[in-house]
Amino acid sequence: MNTFGRIFRVSIFGESHGDCVGVLLDGVPAGLKLTPSDLKKDLERRNPDIIGTTTRKECDIPDIQSGVFNGLTTGAPVLIIFKNQDLKSKDYEALIDTPRPGHADFTAAVKAGGFNDYRGGGAFSGRLTAGLVAAGTIAKKMLKNIKIEAKLIEIDGNKKIEQEIQKAYKSQDSVGGIIECKISKLPVGLGEPFFDSVESVISHIAFAIPGIKGIEFGVGFKSATLCGSEYNDSIIDKNGKTKTNNAGGINGGITNGNDVIFRVALRPSASIAKQQETINLKTGKLEKISINGRHDTCFAIRVPVIVEAVSAIAIADLMMLEQKISSVMR
Repeated sequence: MNTFGRIFRVSIFGESHGDCVGVLLDGVPAGLKLTPSDLKKDLERRNPDIIGTTTRKECDIPDIQSGVFNGLTTGAPVLIIFKNQDLKSKDYEALIDTPRPGHADFTAAVKAGGFNDYRGGGAFSGRLTAGLVAAGTIAKKMLKNIKIEAKLIEIDGNKKIEQEIQKAYKSQDSVGGIIECKISKLPVGLGEPFFDSVESVISHIAFAIPGIKGIEFGVGFKSATLCGSEYNDSIIDKNGKTKTNNAGGINGGITNGNDVIFRVALRPSASIAKQQETINLKTGKLEKISINGRHDTCFAIRVPVIVEAVSAIAIADLMMLEQKISSVMR
């Protein structure tokens, strides 16, 4: 329910305005160099200080509670905690009876029988991705020479990213975007047909990122418009290298030695200052609401590093299943 992976297992926990958020990692090999400073760069990428991102600024100093001794992993579970400090929980009190459109306020309350933590979205908040980023940074270290790079390529259907964010910011609205991820230097043979295909595994964890509504590999949906002679990737050497990469580096659910390439679509941020209509759960009547508090105009800006993280987690687990990562790092 809150855990992903079979050998490299990642569990996230916490609430947006609770005491902390964090991650528990099982299956981390012994002997991996790991200090809090190793996590700093990616955590800073997740929370950049630029227009379009929330003014809530958490220090995100990782507190490694277990699984590390003398700067090296021990093979025991690694527990990492991030304290929540920059809180303004009162901003959410008015929303108890008026669930925000586009948020999990309504579904969370029904599922938990009204016992859910409504502050900042509680356990449904993007705040919990801090733990995913930490786990992904560790997974990247385990993957050594494999390179994972994600970038924001489009906002609101436009490649002029800053221009679109400025426009949405001025109109008190929000915009979504497209992020492309490339995974290079993968071995041939990762993944299984059907339920554990590489596409299935990556998609499973990618949808754990709040706001992702679609995913495509290679040319994706465009493949439905091509003939087989146009789509098929000609194999040009015995290592599996292909002339084109329409399949996105995967055949039959298994890596073929070419770059794995996929894109994810992110919806606009749900919290906007512009007035919206919702139901008052007490009166049963429709009401106009405006969302106060600190929110992203375009949270897609913060997501490339999270996409890298979940990709690294998925690939690390697949590599361990194929015994391509030793239980002791040398």
